[in-house]
Amino acid sequence: MATLLQKSKVMKVAGLSLVVFLAACSSDQRYKRQVSGDQSYLDAPPLKLLNVPAGMILPLQNGEYNIPTLDAAGTVGKDLDIRPPLQALALLTGSRVENSANSSKLLLENTPEYNNLWSQVNKVLAEDGYKISHKDDAAQTLTTDWITWQRADENVPYQGRYRISVTKQDYQIALSVANEGLKQADKEITDPVQIRRYNIVMLNKLASDLSRQQETAGLSGAKNSGPLSVQSGSDNTGLPQIIVRAPYNIVWNRLPYALESIGMKVTDRTRSTGAIEVTYGERSASDWKALGVEAPSIRGGNYKLQVGDLDNRSSLQFISDNGKPLTQSENDQMVAALEAAFSQSKEK
Repeated sequence: MATLLQKSKVMKVAGLSLVVFLAACSSDQRYKRQVSGDQSYLDAPPLKLLNVPAGMILPLQNGEYNIPTLDAAGTVGKDLDIRPPLQALALLTGSRVENSANSSKLLLENTPEYNNLWSQVNKVLAEDGYKISHKDDAAQTLTTDWITWQRADENVPYQGRYRISVTKQDYQIALSVANEGLKQADKEITDPVQIRRYNIVMLNKLASDLSRQQETAGLSGAKNSGPLSVQSGSDNTGLPQIIVRAPYNIVWNRLPYALESIGMKVTDRTRSTGAIEVTYGERSASDWKALGVEAPSIRGGNYKLQVGDLDNRSSLQFISDNGKPLTQSENDQMVAALEAAFSQSKEK
């Protein structure tokens, strides 16, 4: 009996130790930043000069395959952060990105769409609950209070302060995010890699929120718009495509309603690249009759719709899940279906 009690105590202690160990491991996120596998390469001996025996003549050398000798100054092994650099995302229409050591910029076309960019930036910051320590509306510049970034690959979250500004540069508008301080716990961070990473985190958050705001406004305005002219066309390689006589922004915002009315469910879409993923389910004869067109002959399934910007017009090209565009006949049928869909004034 005593033996059984002793074994029970040992099992309880072992189980408790295992729980504590697993809990400690679950809170340590360093493994997400570290290289895995064998690190014996770090103990490899340095290269040596070839010892040529007396009397042996070596072939001629030109140095092309010589391995240079380098002095390693950075971190190695488990101390090396293997995460790739964070990429700034050009999520807004007509945008591109510029990065420097201390700031990141989103450069936008100076169009009426961005006339109120400063007020839009202030709105998304307020919606996200970010506090502002200083703001100059006349100069369209503000400085945030400390913002905490909760990330799954950091044990202790980073906190950053940012100077955010909107400036007009001839034909462009620049949304800029500059570092005003970065810390982890109470330690000040001066590593330029981390400063750039968290500048981009802030810029991407702004771009994502502004893109969502842009889409919401566009979809709201697209519900009761007038008819659009649609015709058949071809791309530079001669493959069939659809031409809509309206600017990209208008077509992009109205497409979800038009596609839904012809039986295509949007599963994903990216405005900056003009890519839309749809699933087509064949509709009943009465649905097509109500739309005023014949049912297209394309089969049900998944399609990619590529939307192109042709200034005052837009192009549409459907590509099946096996990578093939529609035939000319199928394309012409979709022209008729979409023109009928764009002519409807329908709220979602």
